[in-house]
Amino acid sequence: MESKILHVDVNNAFLSWTAVEMLKNGAEIDIRTIPAIIGGDEEKRKGIVLAKSMPAKKYGIQTAEPIYFAKQKCPNLQIYASNFKVYHYYSNELYQLLCEYSDQIERFSIDECFVDITNFIPKQKTDVEIAHEIRNRVKQELGFSVNIGMAPNKLLAKMASDFEKPDKVHTLYINEISDKMWPLPVSELFMVGKKSLPKLERLAIKTIGDLAKRNKQDIEELFGKFGKVIWEYANGIDQSPVNSKQESPKCIGNSTTLPEDVSQLEKIEEILLALTEQTTYRLRKHQLLARAVGVQIKTKEFKTYSHQKTLQTPTSSTKIIYEVAKEILKEFYQGQPIRLIGIKVDKLTGQQTQQISLFDTPKNEKQQKLDSTLDKLKEKYGYLAITRAGQMNIDKLMDFKD
Repeated sequence: MESKILHVDVNNAFLSWTAVEMLKNGAEIDIRTIPAIIGGDEEKRKGIVLAKSMPAKKYGIQTAEPIYFAKQKCPNLQIYASNFKVYHYYSNELYQLLCEYSDQIERFSIDECFVDITNFIPKQKTDVEIAHEIRNRVKQELGFSVNIGMAPNKLLAKMASDFEKPDKVHTLYINEISDKMWPLPVSELFMVGKKSLPKLERLAIKTIGDLAKRNKQDIEELFGKFGKVIWEYANGIDQSPVNSKQESPKCIGNSTTLPEDVSQLEKIEEILLALTEQTTYRLRKHQLLARAVGVQIKTKEFKTYSHQKTLQTPTSSTKIIYEVAKEILKEFYQGQPIRLIGIKVDKLTGQQTQQISLFDTPKNEKQQKLDSTLDKLKEKYGYLAITRAGQMNIDKLMDFKD
């Protein structure tokens, strides 16, 4: 099976995250719509441009140039200090959203992630549809935009995400390399820097295609091991895996925006089951137990309602958490059409802290074995290969016609 790799790259991350935080705190102006930068100390005339808005870019302002020169290009330029506490917060929010689509995620930088969705693509969707869904959810739920590259390996996914910006999804499949990547200047190939570029240009290698068509051994003789790497990259060859470092989350959740409003409780509960299944699978994968369960809905008028319930005994059981989620839903749902539904498990704790309860009956032990068996089958055959009987109609429920 060909791998399906996403590269998710936040557009103007530092400035976008600053803008979102300011708007959240009551700001009247979205600094993404005015000439603005994130930089150093304007009064002391120190620092460089860390990020710039699109209007600032039109003045010719460049990332990494001194603020002094940027101000000369645009006297009305607005300058905002960096805040890495805010950046880490939104970076983590993005990571948590991506965790709803795969457990194979590599944080490449604070504003970039590789996501392997090969075994996590629902039968009724394509890889590109998943990419667009993530892009739309990031914008709607987190307030900023991303570019997403879709490809069979990390190198091509990263190259694709650098195509036209902002807020775009681009593919770069093997059969698209000659049309989409080879015409690009060789300077745009990942790993080609200022030192190697002049050497390549002296060889009349101006485009990525020029490099790809050269004899591999000739390039290796000139550049050594680095030559082998850039020649393979020019030909779209990259065997590096998505290095997912498992992080211990503070909470785990999953939500879905429905293509049509739903008001039938039975359908909502079936969608909730699918979300619970994915959430508890991740919970067990992290070897954690939940002490609280929360359910959230959003109506077509974008009104949000949510309730949470604390559990007597921490658990990772799909059945128990689903039953609690249904109880919560029935407590506050009044039959209004909803556009989004989500579930979150919170107050997480390690499995070693679990205490024996009066409710630890043979029936519950049987349920734990069932969860464990299903998890192992998913690990072996892919997450979507095995499903519970109650989820068999989920594809139909989610396959609405616009």
